[in-house]
Amino acid sequence: MKMGIPGSAHAALSFGALTIGGGILGYVKKGSKPSLGAGVVCGSLLVASGMMISGEKQFEGHSLAAGTSGAMALALGSRFIKTGKFMPAGLIS
Repeated sequence: MKMGIPGSAHAALSFGALTIGGGILGYVKKGSKPSLGAGVVCGSLLVASGMMISGEKQFEGHSLAAGTSGAMALALGSRFIKTGKFMPAGLIS
């Protein structure tokens, strides 16, 4: 019996796609190359973690997702504290 994709893989894949989309949106709306770079890199890591979770490397996939999410929360959380602006730092962190 073949099992479906685990729920945590769905979360990582969805969050990864949204992060990539947010980076692209930041570049299109504000011309922000750092947003584009960070969004694509972090989003790609999250998508990769979702694929690992779906396969046979669940522990490694969860570790990658947790590390990527933690790094994003630290970076964007400190930015939110400094600026007080909700978008995008407050939303992501």
